[in-house]
Amino acid sequence: MKKSRNILLAAAASLSMLSACGDGNTFRVDGNIDGAGDSTQLVLEYSSNGTWVAVDSVTTEGKGEFEFRAPAPEYPNIYRVRHGADAIYFPVDSLDRLQITTVLSRFGVDYTLSGSDHAVQVMNIDKQARAFAASPVDSAKYNAWKHELAVNLLKEPSGIVAYYVINKTIGDRPVFDPLDNKDLKVIGAVANAFNTFRPNDPRTQYLVNVLLDGQRRRRNEENRHDTIQATEAKIINIRLQDVHGKMQDLEQVASGGKVVLLNYTIMTAEFSPALNKLLNDLYTQHKAKGFEIYQIALDGNEADWLTQARRLPWIAVRDPQGERSKNVTSYNVLGVPTTFIIGRNGEIVERVEDAALLPDAVAKYL
Repeated sequence: MKKSRNILLAAAASLSMLSACGDGNTFRVDGNIDGAGDSTQLVLEYSSNGTWVAVDSVTTEGKGEFEFRAPAPEYPNIYRVRHGADAIYFPVDSLDRLQITTVLSRFGVDYTLSGSDHAVQVMNIDKQARAFAASPVDSAKYNAWKHELAVNLLKEPSGIVAYYVINKTIGDRPVFDPLDNKDLKVIGAVANAFNTFRPNDPRTQYLVNVLLDGQRRRRNEENRHDTIQATEAKIINIRLQDVHGKMQDLEQVASGGKVVLLNYTIMTAEFSPALNKLLNDLYTQHKAKGFEIYQIALDGNEADWLTQARRLPWIAVRDPQGERSKNVTSYNVLGVPTTFIIGRNGEIVERVEDAALLPDAVAKYL
C-alpha cells in the first residue's frame, strides 16, 4: 500500500518509535474509508491527559484503504484517527490490531470499530453520547444511561475505558461532573483504583488531580464545609501500629498542645517522594515549636510500606484495611493525599487537599 508518512514527534521520540517498530513491538490500525480516494490525509494521535500528540500521518490510496503502525504504549492509552476536525477515538492496550470502516462524509459520526472489546466499548459509548447530543436530553433516559455507564465502569475502575469515560464530554458538559456529589464518587473510585493498581501510570496523578480539583470546586460552589471541615471539629480517634510495632493513639498525640498534621497517603504512590520531602521540610522547620505529623498509609503491601516508612522521623502508621477502612470514611477522605490540621486545642481546624498549600496553612497555627 502506498503511503505518504510524516513523523510529527520530536527527533528523540522518532528514533525511539523507529527502534520499537523494528523490534515488532507495535500496534496496527487499518481500514477502509468509502469515498476517500487517494489523497485523503489522516493523522494518528494519542492522548496526553487532554492534550493530543501527533504520532503519524498517512494518505489513503485509491480505494480508501489506510494503515497505521506505531509503537505499543507502555500503558494502555486513548488514541484517535483524525480527518480534519473529525475524529474516531479508540483505546490501545498493547499489541492490538484494530479495524475502522466508515464513509468519508460521515467520518467520526458513523463508523465501525473492531479488533478489541475495549475499542467496541468506546465506540458504543461515543455512539450513545452522540445520540444525546443530537436532540434535547431526556433526563430520565440520560440518567439511566449514566447509571449503566457507572456500573460497567466500576467493574474495571482501573481500566482504560474508565479513564476515557471520566474525561468524556457531551458538548461542554462532562458526562461525570465533578460538581455533582454522585458523579464525584465515581470519579473518586476511578482515581483511587488507578492510584492503587497503576501508581506509575502517567494517567494516575492526572485522575487524582481531577478528583481533588472537583472536591475543591464543589465546596466553593456550594459555599459550605462538610462537618469535618468546620472551623473547629472534634477529632475521631485512630489507633494504628507504627513502623516499630507500637500502637499510636491519635487523640493522645493531639492532646499535648501540639499542632498535628493528620496525613492520608499511599507510600508507594508516584506522588509520595515529593509529598514526604515537603512534609520533612515542614517537620524540620517546626518540630521545635510543638509540631507533629501523624501519617496514615493506605498501602496494601506492608513490606513495601515499611521500606519507605521506616526512614521517616514522624509518626508513620499503616491501615491494613486500606481505602475501605472506617478511618478513611469517618474523615470523608475521597482521595489521597488528604491532610487535616489539628490545632493546639486538639480539634480539627483545617482540611488541606492541595499539598502545595500546606506550608502557609501550617504556619497559621504555630
